[in-house]
Amino acid sequence: MKHIDEQKLETDLEYRFNYLCEFMGFGETDIKTILGAAPLLAPVVPGLVTAVYDKLFSYDATKRHFMIKQHGYEGSVPSDIESFSHEHPLIKFRQEHLTKYLVKLVSGPYDINMVKYLDLVGKIHTPAAGNPALDVPLVQMNALMGFVADAVNATIQGLDIPQAAKDQAIRSFAKLLWIQNDLITRHYA
Repeated sequence: MKHIDEQKLETDLEYRFNYLCEFMGFGETDIKTILGAAPLLAPVVPGLVTAVYDKLFSYDATKRHFMIKQHGYEGSVPSDIESFSHEHPLIKFRQEHLTKYLVKLVSGPYDINMVKYLDLVGKIHTPAAGNPALDVPLVQMNALMGFVADAVNATIQGLDIPQAAKDQAIRSFAKLLWIQNDLITRHYA
């Protein structure tokens, strides 16, 4: 039986990431699969980003969080939720960030900088980083991650590749998104 320093899991990001990888079996095969999927997934990223924002804008409980200025955005903020649209510069700014996130997932490298980036993705949705007024409830983050995971799975299912490659890609992305979800939820403790 391997000993795990549970206190260190909470204080050492790299230790936590390595533990999650080992426990879930996320390794070189998964990383190669994810990186290898880049040319196949790149063309569908814009559609995935649009689908995510369509979903987020279909609920007031998620849409309201986009009315707050995100760190790095210098433009105007919307005045009311009803007139707030996908065309607002703030949403265009956020869509660019989501696009960069998805590209980064399939372009690696999976090193400590990637781990820090994945952790920051969790942190920026809380008052702990970026704008202190931005505090997305955990239930909304979990709903979003579930939607993204399903969208990625559906996208992979639709690829014209052998079934074994689809199966491996779905498993690899599932592990990665569970790791991402852990690095989000840890900032809600």
